[in-house]
Amino acid sequence: MLVYFINNDKEKTKQLFNEVRSCEEDVDNARRLVSQELAEIGAILLSREDFLRFTNLTSEIADFSEGIAFRIVEIMERGWNVPIDIKKDLLKLSEAVLETVLKLRETMMVLSYGSVKTMEKAKEVEIAEKNVDELYRELEIKLLSSKLDFPALILLRDVLQLLEDSADKAEDAADAARVLSFIM
Repeated sequence: MLVYFINNDKEKTKQLFNEVRSCEEDVDNARRLVSQELAEIGAILLSREDFLRFTNLTSEIADFSEGIAFRIVEIMERGWNVPIDIKKDLLKLSEAVLETVLKLRETMMVLSYGSVKTMEKAKEVEIAEKNVDELYRELEIKLLSSKLDFPALILLRDVLQLLEDSADKAEDAADAARVLSFIM
């Protein structure tokens, strides 16, 4: 979506926003299904709270993604000018967040292989999240020292924060996966 933002392609951006919104609904439905399944299993699953924590943390990333997409579309709809260097840095930050989330996915995929493998992958999530922190801090200062219109500045700052929050949630979910790996 941010590539389309850089290229000022409103139609493709709106199309992707609708896809993100749809995917976010799918994630919410999947989270509810997991919660229902865990409730039905009941007491036989000692770690159901850990599973719920993991699914809730990961579903928050989808919520943040929808919020990011909404703000990008609104900036474009209103025609607020965002310098290309800020757009490119935003793309770089979003790619780092995606890398963090993909590392989380890898962590989840190795849960059944045991705690050692899960710990290795969870460490990769931590490293990726630290990279996001660095990029976020640099871009936040750059954004605040720019000459952007105030509404665009506020929305872009929200986008930055949601991206950083997504990486933080991925790290929290990796911690939850560590706990799950001990009981699987």
